Amino acid sequence: MQRNRLRRLRSHVILLATTLLLVVQMGGALQAAPAGAGRPAVSNQRPGQGRVIPIQEQPFFAELEAIAAGWSDVVLDQVVGDSPRATLLNFYAVMAEVGRRADRLGRVASLPNSDAQALERREQIDDTSLLFQLAVKALDASVFPESVRTDMADEAAIQLKHVLDYVFTHSHQPIVIPDAAGMKTINDERTKPADAWRIPGTAITLTTEISNDPGNHDYLFSADTVAAISEMYQEIRDFPVVDQPFATPVFYRDFVYTPGYLVPPAWYLALPRNVRELIEVPISDQTLFQIACAALAIVLYLLFLAWLGSFMLQTYRERASQAPGGDPWNQDRLAWRRVLIVLPILPLTRFTEVFIDDVVNFTGLPLAVITYALYVIWYLTAGVFMFFVFEAVGRTGSEWLVKLRGGGTPLQLQRVSNLVMPLCRAIGGLVAVVLVYRLLLLLGLPSSTVLAFSAVPGLAIGLGASKLLGNLFAGLSIQTDRPLRVGEFCRVGDNLGFVTRIGLRSLELETLESRVTIPNSVVDEATIINFSRRGLPGNSSPMQGLELRLDLEGEWSPFQLEEVLHQARRTLAAFPGLDDPLVSLERPSESSPVLVVFAMVELHGWPAYLQMRETLLLQLEEVVERAQLSEIPIGIAYGTAADQLARVPELMRAAVEQDPQLRYGACRLERIAAFSYDHVLEFSSIHTNHDAFEDSLHDLNRRVISTLEAEGIEIPFPTQTLMLHKS
Repeated sequence: MQRNRLRRLRSHVILLATTLLLVVQMGGALQAAPAGAGRPAVSNQRPGQGRVIPIQEQPFFAELEAIAAGWSDVVLDQVVGDSPRATLLNFYAVMAEVGRRADRLGRVASLPNSDAQALERREQIDDTSLLFQLAVKALDASVFPESVRTDMADEAAIQLKHVLDYVFTHSHQPIVIPDAAGMKTINDERTKPADAWRIPGTAITLTTEISNDPGNHDYLFSADTVAAISEMYQEIRDFPVVDQPFATPVFYRDFVYTPGYLVPPAWYLALPRNVRELIEVPISDQTLFQIACAALAIVLYLLFLAWLGSFMLQTYRERASQAPGGDPWNQDRLAWRRVLIVLPILPLTRFTEVFIDDVVNFTGLPLAVITYALYVIWYLTAGVFMFFVFEAVGRTGSEWLVKLRGGGTPLQLQRVSNLVMPLCRAIGGLVAVVLVYRLLLLLGLPSSTVLAFSAVPGLAIGLGASKLLGNLFAGLSIQTDRPLRVGEFCRVGDNLGFVTRIGLRSLELETLESRVTIPNSVVDEATIINFSRRGLPGNSSPMQGLELRLDLEGEWSPFQLEEVLHQARRTLAAFPGLDDPLVSLERPSESSPVLVVFAMVELHGWPAYLQMRETLLLQLEEVVERAQLSEIPIGIAYGTAADQLARVPELMRAAVEQDPQLRYGACRLERIAAFSYDHVLEFSSIHTNHDAFEDSLHDLNRRVISTLEAEGIEIPFPTQTLMLHKS
């Protein structure tokens, strides 16, 4: 038992010693690791692959150092060259210089203490940005949509620099980068020459074949390489960076996790370190600070859009609340208000995009999504803005044209607007369509697809060309020949009414029952009866005809017909709103006489037209009744003496002239009837009120009776003899 205890004790001692030895070895390994690496170093020796060649032993290293020395001071050269060697080494040297400068300028120690230092720091930042833009030009970024091409190309250039850091320090064979002569030698050995070269063991290719520049002769990183850079970077991002003169291990991290373009702004660097550590909490490829700032900017932007949208809706409510046919001279103010409401959205959208991109420094997919959304909003708003601008210009231009022509009535403005506004709206709509096509290109749609979209309207026009183009040319013909104009009273085919609108496709006619829309091609072929008259002397306002016909039923004497003409002309002359009134009589075959009245009136709507027509018709009916009552038959008994009969006309004259509103015409013995001597008293009146005329007629009849009674002249009663015979 004691022997077993000794064995167990010995085994425990051995186990403890082994554990201590392992701990000591791990501690030594950790101390030997590079400071800040955070992970075990990757061995440079791999079984079966040979030794990893350091960049200092690569054939191009001496030339790379010379190129880097040249780029340290001069920033006026170009990175792209006529060979893969020139472009690749220039790009790598410039990006290394940019990374070092960005790292140095992004430290708190670089903050200026004076205005001179601030100016010097600003110049260094500008030089660094210029170097970076020269390096980005070495990438064929046509693979990215144009809207996000600049941002994604910048990000791809930094990722490509990290990928090259890995490639140049993990190669197991010398990397021979050909110059122009070397490319010629390589092509001589190829069965099919090509202006492209690929870094051995990688998918990084440099080529002169650029899709949008067929005349290019410089070598750029190919579009396929640029498209795959993000995936390459994701594969090597977790590998430790080998210490070498051109390595930039924190370039991409500082670019992504700090605001500002390349270099964080001074106000951000001045924040306390604990604050920066708090807000730089990484969330995917962004930080908490960047996400919070971008979210705040988007919320404020959407609130501003909603505020402007409420103003826009208010303009449409105001227009809807206006009475039909309201003041057309205020429509241009409403149109310019809409322009001013939409206008601030354009710079605000651009400012929001620049703020999130350059100030907050969003990157990757979130930046692409936000940029796409803001580009869609900007271009759609620009299309609406241009449409509103042309509409406002059309309305203002219409008012100027009316005033230049010496007019000033709402109807004249409406007529000019009917010609100008469709053209302005068509131009505005065309500009909006062009902006939409431009948006599709910016969003990355191929030009062939956009052309296919543009062929759809052409196909639609082709399918409906017969009717659409027919109405269009007919509308132009109507606007040019002007057989009718807005506001005129016309008959188009079987439709009678006022013309309210003449468009490029159709014409609107307001009849008594409804509003009729007639295609221009139908109007052009129909018989048009225009009751309006243009260019009346002394009257610049447009006029239209008003015609009334009254049947004069019963027996009418020539004096009565003459009186009805006289009274009708006197009534029309005093009637307000009539111009050039005409009164005439006509007698259709075997019919009663017809009183025809025609006048020009300045009316532009059914309510006013019907009211004037009704008022005039009632007055003409009164005129007809006065003319009928202007003759009074008077029967004198047979027992009347001859001298009494001779005095009857004078007696009637005296009875008529007692009323100053009556004019005596004649009193004649018209016939010797079966029971009396029938006289006819003719007179006329100058009354303007029909009730007053009837009162005068009442008094006249009583005076006639009293006058005859005073002279002893009797008015006989009709008699009839009834003979009865027995059957």
